[in-house]
Order: sequence, then C-alpha cells, then structure tokens
Amino acid sequence: MPPTKDRYHHGALREELLRASLQLIDTEGLAAVSLRRVAREAGVSPGAPYHHFPDRAALLAALSTRGYEILREELLAARAADPDPRAVLTGMAEAYVRFAVANPSYFRLMFRPELIRSDKVHEPGDAGDAAFAVLETALADAIRAGVLPAADAETLALAWWALAHGLASLEIDGKLGKRAAEMGTTAKELGNRIITMFAALIDRTGGEPT
Repeated sequence: MPPTKDRYHHGALREELLRASLQLIDTEGLAAVSLRRVAREAGVSPGAPYHHFPDRAALLAALSTRGYEILREELLAARAADPDPRAVLTGMAEAYVRFAVANPSYFRLMFRPELIRSDKVHEPGDAGDAAFAVLETALADAIRAGVLPAADAETLALAWWALAHGLASLEIDGKLGKRAAEMGTTAKELGNRIITMFAALIDRTGGEPT
C-alpha cells in the first residue's frame, strides 16, 4: 500500500476518513466506527486519522457537523424556492423530512445525546444553531408579512421543529410508512398531508395557542 502522504493530500484524507466513517455507519452501525477501523476502510495507516481527529468523539462530531451543514443547505434552498412566507414554512418542513430520508445515518448521528451534551464538542452544536437560524429567519419573514404573531415566534419555531423532526423520525424508522400503507397512501404523501394540516391549523388560530 502506498504511504498515506502519497495517496492523499491533507484535505482529501480528511474527506476520505469522513466518507469511510459514514459508510461504516450505513452498513454496520455506529458501534463499528473506530479510528483504527476507519483507517483500514480508507486504506491508510492506523495513525493517519490522528492527524485530523484526536479521538473517536472528534471524528463523530465532524461527521455530525457535516450533516447539519447539509441540512442547512436544504432548508436554505426551500426558503428560496417560494416568495410566500407561509408556503416557505411548509416547504422547509418537507425539506427536513426529505433530508432525513435521504441521509438516515447523518440524521441519527446528529442528535446523539453524547454529541449534543458534551462540553468538549462544540462544532455540532454551532452547526445545529446555524441550521435552526434558517427557520428563525423564515419565521421572522412570516411575522413581518403579518402571517404569524410576533409574541409566539419561539413557540411556533419549536412546534415546527417538533413536527418536522417527529415525522422524519417516524419515516426513517418505518413507522410512518406502515401507517400510510394501512391508509392506502405513501409515507411521503401522508407526511405532506400532516404538514399541510399543521399549517392550516396555524392559519385558523392566527398562531395563537388554543
């Protein structure tokens, strides 16, 4: 095997390690990930990962951060896709679910308790805040447009997140699809119907709690 320095330049090695880690999670689960195993999958020396990640937690944190960055881009694209602030919020919820379905390993990793609560790992939290800020900006647009009341902005943001995250979790775990099949529809169609109902409920109540 050629030496690491001959096979990858500095940036490419980090990307290859992240790719190998994600593939391991996809195929064998999170427990399979270790720096030694990732090095073997990437075809580099056992010490190579330590040039980028001091330990397994740092590797997983970097992967989680990447997931949040991808999610943020998906939310930004949904926000830019429609000038109607009400439709934007619906589109962003749908984009959140699509992201989870397309990237289940990222999605599950991003919300691991040890990464969220660790005082030693800040990057995923920062990236998560950046993704959530896209929603906050969309809500601010809706408030300025008179669609939502300013007094309930934080509550509505959490309600939106709870809805989108719950649907995403149910879908990637197969529970939404099972219930959808019983109802004669698809998981995607059922999820979109629920999101639309949620948006209509906000319209009827003016955003005020009932």
